[in-house]
Amino acid sequence: QVQLVESGGGLVQAGGSLRVSCAASGRTFSNYAMAWFCQAPGKEREFVAAITWRSSTYYADSVKGRFTISRDNVKNTLYLQMNSLKPEDTAVYYCASDATPFRPVWSRVDYWGKGTLVTVSS
Repeated sequence: QVQLVESGGGLVQAGGSLRVSCAASGRTFSNYAMAWFCQAPGKEREFVAAITWRSSTYYADSVKGRFTISRDNVKNTLYLQMNSLKPEDTAVYYCASDATPFRPVWSRVDYWGKGTLVTVSS
């Protein structure tokens, strides 16, 4: 059974940095694209960033140049480094796994983590 467990959320001031992590287990992590989504209060969950099994990366326009997605296939861990944080980045951040291995681009989610809350104060 695939499990995704996020950690690293917290309270940070605007302009600050935070790194969230996602520990994956249950299948061969390195074979699958992974992604981060976020959901702000009262809003729908939205895409933040993705990284393919070959480590190609994709970002939402709102986070380009500020956030960096990365993966450690030895530790089976996904990361999201968030810099220059803004109050509008406040959300629960979810880790997600792609449904199909060895895809060149992100396709669709089959597993979600439970999320970690990031709060950015102004």
